[in-house]
Amino acid sequence: MAGSGGKTIGNSCILLIVIAGMERFAYKGVASNLVTYLTDVMKMSNSAAAKTVNSWCGFTSMLPLLVAPFVDSYWDRYPTILASSFLYVAGLVALTSTALTRASYAANKTSSNSSFLFWSLYLISLGQGGYNPSLQAFGADQLDSEEELPSSKDEQKSNKKSVFFQWWYFGVCSGSLLGITLMSYIQDTFGWILGFAIPMISMVTSVVVFSCGSRIYTYRESEAMDYKPIVNIVQSIKATALKLMHCRITLPNKSDVTELELQEQPLCHQNSSTNEGLVENPKSGFYVLENAKVLLRLLPIWIMLLMFAVIFQQPPTFFTKQGMTMKRNIGSKFKIPPATLQSAITLSIILLMPLYDKIMIPITRLVTCHEKGITVMQRMGIGMFISVIAMASAAVVETRRLHISREMEALGAHSETVPFSIFWLLPQYILLGISDIFTVVGMQEFFYSEVPVRMRTMAFALYTSVFGVGSYLSSLLIATVEAVTSSNGRQSWFSDDMSEARLDKYYWFLASLSALSFLFYVLLSACYRSRRDLDLDNENCK
Repeated sequence: MAGSGGKTIGNSCILLIVIAGMERFAYKGVASNLVTYLTDVMKMSNSAAAKTVNSWCGFTSMLPLLVAPFVDSYWDRYPTILASSFLYVAGLVALTSTALTRASYAANKTSSNSSFLFWSLYLISLGQGGYNPSLQAFGADQLDSEEELPSSKDEQKSNKKSVFFQWWYFGVCSGSLLGITLMSYIQDTFGWILGFAIPMISMVTSVVVFSCGSRIYTYRESEAMDYKPIVNIVQSIKATALKLMHCRITLPNKSDVTELELQEQPLCHQNSSTNEGLVENPKSGFYVLENAKVLLRLLPIWIMLLMFAVIFQQPPTFFTKQGMTMKRNIGSKFKIPPATLQSAITLSIILLMPLYDKIMIPITRLVTCHEKGITVMQRMGIGMFISVIAMASAAVVETRRLHISREMEALGAHSETVPFSIFWLLPQYILLGISDIFTVVGMQEFFYSEVPVRMRTMAFALYTSVFGVGSYLSSLLIATVEAVTSSNGRQSWFSDDMSEARLDKYYWFLASLSALSFLFYVLLSACYRSRRDLDLDNENCK
């Protein structure tokens, strides 16, 4: 665990993984059961609560994409983490105050209380927008000085970045597991004041721990502190326009000279050293244009990953509401909180991820002769395919639940709870966990590897923005399906009466869209060339 610079470097990497886990505990402690709070306490409908949670999660995941360019070009990561954590903690304090106020006073101030609730949630989003990508990029800065990470001998042979992302994700999943299981039980059993106060305390503790570790961190000096993004974007566009106008005027007058020069110059990367210097200089027009080219090259793959993100919006929304109508008893007294089943996703990740390294990689390495067994693109594709199976499984289970519910109604038995065990939902949760091991870790490594060093924070923002846009896309799909299915006086697929809702049809709809997205992804992957391959071509061309 000690790096080349001493034992403290290894400790800094491990400490940041622990801090990331504490932050996930706080976030999942709020987000995983929020739909229950909105329907049971705030008295929202099922579809309204689902759209609210999706919109909030989408906004939270999209913000890093807006903040990252400024962190990469203008701010230092360490103060950005501290400033963002202050907003994060302030939002959690406000959220706890909302629950306390609602419990103390009668519900005659529902509208103002709801407004304060939403303000507190979006304050959390603002804090997380700068906190998460900066923290993970700061962790990658520690990795640059690491010779080893906490891993076995087999893992040390694999790519260092892959090991880092897997351990980072292991820490994140561990915090998520505790947040989902512990906080769902506390919120359903002891109330929402304590249920929101504990995540707040966890986040405050993580900030204190992060500050205490300041002496052992590796700090990378910003190479672009005087770069002003908005001004330089305008300047680069102006410079490019003037350059084109200048070329249009002067080129005809020197056609003969230009023709001779082109005959003597190689066809690839003229003045490459000069261009590389311009690309690394944030004041040059090339800087913005080259960064835009990087993002545009990744855009098709990014779009194909959106349906995977839509599927991952189902566990905290409709999967949870689905579980509330099923038999949840263990013994005569204890009832399983429906949101707790989300822990099956993170638990399957924690248990199965070591098997991925110990069993799957060595076996696939023998077959493919690839250093990592499978490529990053193949890894993401396998996860996408498994997520389609997960939605098909969810549709089959929901069809069975509806069948039992209608049989009860035919017999004259009216009950909100269907005699169908909630554990039948476990396969869809576990399959999503397995798909997570492949696609989410693959996404982190893919975006990190495909952007230049100067855009590291942006790489993590691209990863989170997939889930942000996926959340908004999920809300759009819900609104569209609700509008179509509730026309002409019919019951919506998202009816508040779960015996009338048709979530099974919605799940099949999502499975179909995901399968289509997977097919397009396979086609794009066949044509996609990695940044490493392009760099090798450039070197051969010099």
